[in-house]
Amino acid sequence: MRLTSIALLLVALAGCSPKSGALTPDLTRRFESEGIVRQADDQVFRYTEGGGKRGGMWDEGRASIVVTKATVFLHRGARVMVEITTTNGADYSVHRDHDRVAIHTGTGRSAKVWSFRPTDDAEAWAKDMRAVVKGVATE
Repeated sequence: MRLTSIALLLVALAGCSPKSGALTPDLTRRFESEGIVRQADDQVFRYTEGGGKRGGMWDEGRASIVVTKATVFLHRGARVMVEITTTNGADYSVHRDHDRVAIHTGTGRSAKVWSFRPTDDAEAWAKDMRAVVKGVATE
């Protein structure tokens, strides 16, 4: 009986892990008006700072991403990690390496990268994100 109770508790706790995809009603309206092109919740993102340099660091965690015709929005619930728009895209670049898509910002010691493996078509994700970076609202 006790083992069954512990097993049920563990299953319940696993199902209660926080979700990263919740957006405020205002953001939901904004993204819907911009036209959502791609969206993925609770993806494993790798954050790298100063990659390849002595003292560089990295970490992995779950986050969600929304790509519209005018915005790339990487967030963990209410916490905004990256927000790229067609007007600030010059500060960012998007690269694809096989099945991984990476958002780059900064150079040298201030360089930061957020990368993930989309569940489908990494090239299409990269193309849609690059359109925002280039300041071109996609149709």
